[in-house]
Amino acid sequence: MHIVKSVGVMSIAKIMGLVYACLGLLLAPFFLLIGLLGSMAGQQKTPFAGMFGVIFALFMPVFYGVIGFLAGAIGGLLYNLFAKLVGGFELELEVEPNRLTAPYPIVPPPSPAAAGPASNFPG
Repeated sequence: MHIVKSVGVMSIAKIMGLVYACLGLLLAPFFLLIGLLGSMAGQQKTPFAGMFGVIFALFMPVFYGVIGFLAGAIGGLLYNLFAKLVGGFELELEVEPNRLTAPYPIVPPPSPAAAGPASNFPG
């Protein structure tokens, strides 16, 4: 059994920020659609009625990324604090045997007999 006693706060914050920014990108089209429907459903026909949805959809990935970064940093700090008090996560890891693999196929060098007779050399 292995115990995770502490985590890198900045590494968690960066990963969480990127994950939440990607979620913001995935959810942005829905906010564009809601903004479009809101502009069509309004009683007043102003040219900027649907701009809120467009602006929100453009800033949404950045906003979600910042919130994810902050949540990851706070979560990492809290984990480190609580892990000191009550212990960390227990992990059971399986170790696989090392397998030697070459980055390219290993081809044996040609033998001297396969190179031909020595009389081909000038001299």
